[in-house]
Amino acid sequence: MKRWISNLLCLTFVGTIVASHAAAEETGDLQPLKYRDPNLVVDLGVGLWAWPAPMDFDGDGDMDLVVACPDKPYRGLYYFENPGNEVFLPAVRLGPSSSNVTVSYVGDGIELLTPGKRHPEFKTKGIGKGEPLAFTKSLVDKSQRTRANQWKLVDYDGDGLTDLVVGLGTWGDYGWDDAYDQQGNWTNGPLHGQVHLLRNIGTEEKPEYADPQLLEADGKPIDMYGMPSPSLADFDGDGDLDLLCGDFIDRLTYFENSGTRTEPKLAAGRDLLTDDGEAIRMELCMIVPTAVDWDGDGDQDLVVGQEDGRVAVIENTGRLVDGQPRWLPPRFLQQQADEVKVGALVTPYSVDWDNDGDEDLICGDTAGFVNVVENLDDGNPPRWAPPVRLKAGGETLRIEAGPNGSIQGPCETKWGYTVPCVADWDHDGRLDIMINSIWGKVLWYRNVGTPEEPELAAAQAVEVEWPSAPPKPAWNWWSPQGKQLATQWRTSPVIYDLNEDGLNDLVMLDHEGYLAFFKRAREGERLVLLPPERIFRNDADEPLRLNDRTAGGSGRRKLTFMDWDRDGKLDLVVNSKPNIDWLRNVGDDGEWVFKDEGPLAKRELAGHTTCPTTVDWDHDGQRELLVGAEDGRLYYFAE
Repeated sequence: MKRWISNLLCLTFVGTIVASHAAAEETGDLQPLKYRDPNLVVDLGVGLWAWPAPMDFDGDGDMDLVVACPDKPYRGLYYFENPGNEVFLPAVRLGPSSSNVTVSYVGDGIELLTPGKRHPEFKTKGIGKGEPLAFTKSLVDKSQRTRANQWKLVDYDGDGLTDLVVGLGTWGDYGWDDAYDQQGNWTNGPLHGQVHLLRNIGTEEKPEYADPQLLEADGKPIDMYGMPSPSLADFDGDGDLDLLCGDFIDRLTYFENSGTRTEPKLAAGRDLLTDDGEAIRMELCMIVPTAVDWDGDGDQDLVVGQEDGRVAVIENTGRLVDGQPRWLPPRFLQQQADEVKVGALVTPYSVDWDNDGDEDLICGDTAGFVNVVENLDDGNPPRWAPPVRLKAGGETLRIEAGPNGSIQGPCETKWGYTVPCVADWDHDGRLDIMINSIWGKVLWYRNVGTPEEPELAAAQAVEVEWPSAPPKPAWNWWSPQGKQLATQWRTSPVIYDLNEDGLNDLVMLDHEGYLAFFKRAREGERLVLLPPERIFRNDADEPLRLNDRTAGGSGRRKLTFMDWDRDGKLDLVVNSKPNIDWLRNVGDDGEWVFKDEGPLAKRELAGHTTCPTTVDWDHDGQRELLVGAEDGRLYYFAE
């Protein structure tokens, strides 16, 4: 096997790494990649999932932002200072956090709550143990798999006593995955999102809460599609409290109080509308809206966190149409650039995309976009431009599950989980992009531009010369068409001339989770891809199976080849918990036998997954490791 590999069109494979395993531990482990531009402004964001708590944190008269992030590795409570121009300063970590963090505005005070607790010292200690609220009964029915459990303090009925309102999102009827019929119809139930009122029947000093009652609208219990995120405020300016709810996906619903301040009566829910009458939908899912007068104009706006950690403002215009407020479209808040962030569960691939002599990053994400992060100065590490979403066929490239593309059901309709690889797939001298995604349909996007100015055509299916009907994962309700390659979802396609015959082959998981070699060949003037061979083996001399789980637990493996231990043989580096694992190549020359040596680092980067790629920022011909993490950030081994 050659130590120096000349196929520059698939940079993930090239060369060897500078630092050894031990040296990486001694030099500070994985470090977050920085933009290195103090004048750059980017979208404000935490890690996976933003729970915003807008407030004047520092008492200087403008609105700052506190954001809770519940997921690894960014889990914590963060403060973004507004210096007066709404370009927020980089995040400052206040302390630990958790899920289901909500903010309540009680009189002139601000309360941060988690289920059953208040956290009066959040500014200095984050979300620690907290203090228990007076209501100690459990609202959670364990058989219903409650996920959202959102507590708010508010005087619901205007009697001067602060009540509790609790939004519960339950998954009992939904189940989890693998519940489609042969036509792709979901056979389980929906998510549920109900709102409970716990009236204060005590005093303000010593509250006592009555048993919960379901809030109704138009005489029916409110039931959102999971995660109701209730906010009670006077949205229409008539002196009583209306209700606004979110859901697990992207919808915001307004329930007008058609009663009075002291005798509320909620009308049927209606979509939030812009001035043009368009229904507002958030760009991503897992939305968390909070009502507050963001711009100080006397009406109630919305600050909305979403799945990728970004936070948007939806401003109330103050205008009413048919008794309903009209709103401006969502506007994402901005911050001074600090750490490079690309969505969530970022899947990077390092390559000289614009043929200018330095390596850029092509990155997939949970939302199904594919982004280019341009290398601006070829430094070590480089200075970076903000992510720019790529287009294909003239439209923004986005792959989404829709109602039946995710094996885990229709609640994942807005997810895409794109995993890109970049190489010259058709051997025309231009870099193309191949993508696997939430569907498990492997697609390629031909570059019809130039090496310096790439332009992607619309997607084409990657085809295999199957001897019979194309295989598919056993749990897929849909069948591949023609010669289509259908494999396990959320896994890396790796393009590489494995047999060194001058043609780019494909290495990736097959439909049963084995790592497979798809050989490329020529038939006359036509390039073809041959059926997979399981040539990779573990150290027990068995075919290398990177995932033997089924349905929603299947797939999910991201990988790259590199000579980690510098012995002249290509190893495998694969995603894992807590970060990435090293599968050492222990085969004789020409054999692909791997021994799992475990994690390469100490830093925890994954609650779900990571994605490795390699870079050569110092141009010494030896590849270093760069890892895309759950929080959308990119981590590298510092020298």
